[in-house]
Amino acid sequence: MQDIADRRRLLQLALCVAIVFVVVAPTLFLRAINEDSLRATQLVAHTNQVRAEAMGVLYAARDTEAASVLLSNGIHSPRLRERLRSSHAALAPGLARLTALTRDNPAQQVRIGSLKANLEARMALALKLAATTDPRVVATAQQELATHYPLTALANAVVSEEQQLLARRTLEAERRHRLSETIRFAALGAQLALLAVIGWFWLRTLRARVAAEAGSRSADVRARAVLQSVREPIVLLDEQLRVVMRNGAFDELYGDGTDPQGVALADVATGAWNDPAFLQRLRDVLLRDRELWDYELVQRPASGLSRTLLVNAQRMPLPDREERVILMTASDITPRKASEDRIRQLNRQLEGKVDQVSEVNRELEAFSYSVSHDLRAPLRHIAGFAEKLGKHLGEDADDKSRHYLDVIGTSARRMSALIDDLLVYSRLGRSALRNQPVDMQSMVDEVRAMLESNAAAEHPGHRIEWRIAPLPIVLGDENMLRQVWTNLLGNAVKYSMQRPVARIEVAYRQGEGGAHEFEVSDNGAGFDMQYAGKLFGVFQRLHKASEFPGTGVGLASVRRILLRHGGRIAAEAEPGRGATFRFSIPAGDAAAATDPGVLPP
Repeated sequence: MQDIADRRRLLQLALCVAIVFVVVAPTLFLRAINEDSLRATQLVAHTNQVRAEAMGVLYAARDTEAASVLLSNGIHSPRLRERLRSSHAALAPGLARLTALTRDNPAQQVRIGSLKANLEARMALALKLAATTDPRVVATAQQELATHYPLTALANAVVSEEQQLLARRTLEAERRHRLSETIRFAALGAQLALLAVIGWFWLRTLRARVAAEAGSRSADVRARAVLQSVREPIVLLDEQLRVVMRNGAFDELYGDGTDPQGVALADVATGAWNDPAFLQRLRDVLLRDRELWDYELVQRPASGLSRTLLVNAQRMPLPDREERVILMTASDITPRKASEDRIRQLNRQLEGKVDQVSEVNRELEAFSYSVSHDLRAPLRHIAGFAEKLGKHLGEDADDKSRHYLDVIGTSARRMSALIDDLLVYSRLGRSALRNQPVDMQSMVDEVRAMLESNAAAEHPGHRIEWRIAPLPIVLGDENMLRQVWTNLLGNAVKYSMQRPVARIEVAYRQGEGGAHEFEVSDNGAGFDMQYAGKLFGVFQRLHKASEFPGTGVGLASVRRILLRHGGRIAAEAEPGRGATFRFSIPAGDAAAATDPGVLPP
């Protein structure tokens, strides 16, 4: 739209410049040419006047000389002397007028000066002739008049110079006249073209205006359609807070069978909006150009349930009127307020549950303290006294006594291992995660080296084949993840120890959302899948302790660690054909984001 307006302004400016050049400039030029033509006419008259004055001076001089010659010949009469006097008297004014007419031409001034000098000399001779009748004086004066002080040539030169000037000025006037005619016709053509352009521009502007009006009407229809389609009440208020325009949602919510157009907002829907504080805020919006944002208004109409509205209002201009109006929108947040109340109630209940969980955790801590201190001492006593009793009996102890002592010592050690695993499992739910980048490849290599060392010590000569895929760096708690690999790889080594060659494989792939998915499989004893639901429970075992030692806490600890990291674990197996454990850890900060914190026991 801005580009169209800029182009329109440039076109209007171009039309104004064209009008100046096509109308004003030719008019000024033709005016100058007409002034030149008038000046040329004046110059023609000037030339004729110079010619007439020159001829008049020459005629007066000839008349004076003729009268002088007659008087010198003895012809005396009053009329002849009057003729001499008047002709001689006309010379000076004529020369003065001739000098004044040619004042702008130095060459003419020179000629007139010569003419004046010769004329004065001849007039002196003429007066001399008129004053004597002596034949010798007369003859001498007449001879001088005939041979000296020419007048005709000088007068003709003055007239000829003026005629040449007249000829040049006439040519220049004719040239300017032809130029004026050319410019007049060119200006006429340009004006016709300009008129056509102005007509085209006017038609285009008219079409654009008609299109703009049609677009405005369409936009108004669309705006009204959009306004009516909005499901929140919208109303336009004038300076007296009367309804100017509203949408269908406003009528549905506050309609009482009457048309609210022009009605004061405070009187709509039997005074539902008649809140003095709210109406004062609307007046502040109108008078002080403030904005009302997310104002909660509780309406309690005379009939019907109360509702809570979230009101927004701001002052806005209208294209068809100069008065100030307010655009007000309202959202019914009654269900949301009810939900917030319900959420507050649930939060209070949750706070109570949290207090209960905190109390349980405190009891668990007390239990852990009791287990780690109070139960270990009796176990140490049982194991210690059983060992001392065996030493005390020495060779006197029979086989049954030694069997009893071995069972006591083994049970004590097993109870101690159970306590240790139980404490570890408890700490897994209470300690905070210390997330950091963990190189899974290095960690698996370390756990593998430790397990191979232990297996070589317990089962010399047993061979284990490892297939470990390239593993990534993940974000997690290093100590907890090391315990995951220790338990899973340790179980794989333990349950495949009865195979001639143990085959353990670690695989990796990237799952959906960038999650890290690992897989640990072996060719060991496996288990029956119908008992898979008990696999990750505490103290749950699917094999006899006499076949495979253990406390039944390791996989439960693995599951708890992975839950803390936002991951999961699952297992597939078949009796006698090995087992496969698959677990995943979210990528990036997802593990930290999903950490539930302290888990309940």
